Amino acid sequence: MPIDESELNNLAEEALKLLTTIIGIPAYSKEEDRRADFLEQYLQSRSYHALRIGNNVLSGKPDPTRPIILLNSHLDTVKPASTWTKQPHTPIISDGKLYGLGSNDAGASLVSLLMAYLHLTKQDTPYQLIYAATAEEEISGQNGIIKVIDHLGPVHLAIVGEPTGMNLAVAEKGLMVIDATSEGVSGHAARNEGKNAIYQALDDINTIRNFRFEKISEHLGSTKATVTMIQSGSQHNVIPDTCTFVIDIRSNELYDNQEIHQLLQSQVQSNLTARSYRLKSSHISMQHPIVQKGLSMGLTAYGSPTLSDQALMPYTSIKIGPGQSSRSHTADEYITIEELRHGIQTYITLLTGLHL
Repeated sequence: MPIDESELNNLAEEALKLLTTIIGIPAYSKEEDRRADFLEQYLQSRSYHALRIGNNVLSGKPDPTRPIILLNSHLDTVKPASTWTKQPHTPIISDGKLYGLGSNDAGASLVSLLMAYLHLTKQDTPYQLIYAATAEEEISGQNGIIKVIDHLGPVHLAIVGEPTGMNLAVAEKGLMVIDATSEGVSGHAARNEGKNAIYQALDDINTIRNFRFEKISEHLGSTKATVTMIQSGSQHNVIPDTCTFVIDIRSNELYDNQEIHQLLQSQVQSNLTARSYRLKSSHISMQHPIVQKGLSMGLTAYGSPTLSDQALMPYTSIKIGPGQSSRSHTADEYITIEELRHGIQTYITLLTGLHL
């Protein structure tokens, strides 16, 4: 065992105390400054260097003689749902559970990775650790992980903390949103004139509905395109000359977003415009040392349907953290104290003796 019971208990107690404080500091996306202030001061109080970049907090300096492992999770939360029965920012411990907004997504990962960082940086490791608590993950914002990548150096592996039940998310679906425009010709509805843009759009929507992407991922399954919004028409007696609709794309790692865009455009008459190509699917080789180490520990490898900062990272990454994805963004969100302790232990075990 890479960590003795007494040290693990101390780290788990510290993590619970830290997470309890963090829950009490609201940090909605783009409003993480107070939580970042607290974490920066916490690291400095433990005699660790803390680099502040906007509302992102980094600790650890790149060492060119050793591979870099990034330990990353996010500071921000979504806003609370209206159905909370507890105060979202008042931490409550009851029946072995810590309730509070962001406790599961992703406060538990944030503090568990930090405890692993504090423990492992006191050890002789064959790699250099950098800890990064980042902003705007919930909105994939430009002032989050994107803003700090240039300060990280050549990262060899990123461990992204999100609730996975401490199993290995070895692949993650990407996201692309496409705006589609069908062009027709206006006319009077009573005179059989014009070209109805709605009808053309419906033909394209039916094509998209029935389209099947050929490449199937072992862990993520099929890439999926779903029409989620449609708008057209100005009044009841005018043939509409424009119809717009929105396509939600969830991609597997076998397609890049540009390829998907071109493939769909070749199937329809409407003009398709991608809002962005940047939220890409990610994956890690099953032969990677951290995957092999995790499997040897009895962890399960799977594909994650939910998006994280992995989509914005230009290097090899894996997603793993305490808690359950199904609790994320739900009312009365919680993490169990045992999950927090197990998360710290698993992170440390996973990283102890790891060679890249």
